[in-house]
Amino acid sequence: MNEPRFHATTILTVRHRGRVALGGDGQVTLGQTIVKADAVKIRRLLEGNVLVGFAGSSADAFALLERFEAKLKDHPGNMPRAATELAKDWRTDKLLRRLEALLIAVDRENTLLVSGTGDVIQPPDGILGIGSGGPFAVAAARALVRHSQLEAAQVVREALKIAAEIDIYTNEHLVVEELACAT
Repeated sequence: MNEPRFHATTILTVRHRGRVALGGDGQVTLGQTIVKADAVKIRRLLEGNVLVGFAGSSADAFALLERFEAKLKDHPGNMPRAATELAKDWRTDKLLRRLEALLIAVDRENTLLVSGTGDVIQPPDGILGIGSGGPFAVAAARALVRHSQLEAAQVVREALKIAAEIDIYTNEHLVVEELACAT
């Protein structure tokens, strides 16, 4: 018998006009039921210099966040190296390999997607989304960046609202964090 699966979230980052913003909604769904509406899936790491958002199993995501934070401490000031080291561990460690989550990590210079398949991906346009509503949020963010005067955090907030109108696993309880980009 198949047990209901947790479906959760939309996470979006936009690098635009000298700022990088990362936001996520708060919905956690078990099967066809909303079990939590105000989960926080965005974290500040390394004294607030790195923002991380996660999608997937909450326990798995927290396990990865802890490991990523340790890698950041091992490689201070080098988030791409920390992400690559996490991805290598994730791919080769028997226990980590079973974790079902994705991470987006941003700092003043980098936007990265870290996956359990060993991928560390940097989007060319600074816009990246994960989770069930990720593709909807990315499409909305790209349109807003091209055709509006909104700042990065405003783009993230509006794109997440649009995703929530389309994706049943995304709500409008939003958390958006922002950093200044390197000049």
